Amino acid sequence: MKQIPLALAFDATRTFDTFVPGANTMALEHLRSLHATSAPVYLWGPSGSGKTHLLQALAQRVQQQGGQVGWFAAGDAPPWPIDEGRALIVFDACDRFDADQQQAAFALFVDATTRGIPVAAAGRLPPVDLPLRDDLRTRLGWGHVLAIQPLSEAESRAALRREADRRGLFLSDEVMDYLLTRFSRDLKHLMDLFDRLDEFALANKRAITVPLLKRMLSEEGSR
Repeated sequence: MKQIPLALAFDATRTFDTFVPGANTMALEHLRSLHATSAPVYLWGPSGSGKTHLLQALAQRVQQQGGQVGWFAAGDAPPWPIDEGRALIVFDACDRFDADQQQAAFALFVDATTRGIPVAAAGRLPPVDLPLRDDLRTRLGWGHVLAIQPLSEAESRAALRREADRRGLFLSDEVMDYLLTRFSRDLKHLMDLFDRLDEFALANKRAITVPLLKRMLSEEGSR
């Protein structure tokens, strides 16, 4: 469990404004409008579709408004203490919660709903298919359930282009084609690859080209 009093705990680029919605405009607008009396919301979709980005954007907005966030993910070992001072409870990667985490999440969920604290959660599967105890699975599904769709190739291309422009970098069509045809269009992994490529180009004082990308991948593979 992470008590997160500062936005520094999150990737500062993961905001509502930097989220590329694609087919997920409804989910984006729903989270933007989430408030203290809102029903729980559960996001589901494949890895890399943007679920964690949206949860972090919501958490950062709550923090910016002076609220405290309780963030609980599959990598966080219980106990997960109850704190009445929280303004938001987040459960990420629910589909990977073990038995102890499920027990802790259920207790937090019940306490949050009793106190009127909003709950936002995400997993790779819809609630009905989650490998969780019945009482937790039922609660994750009784609010708003929103399917998050991966970006299309054109949307992924636009997202990469926007990020390159934000950094003041030139990304040629050749490089874009190489990235989008040889790697998963999962935006999370594409951005991670782009981060490494940017750092590699800077370290070598070279422009970003396909030969430079191949060289970076070769050197990473030989480590």
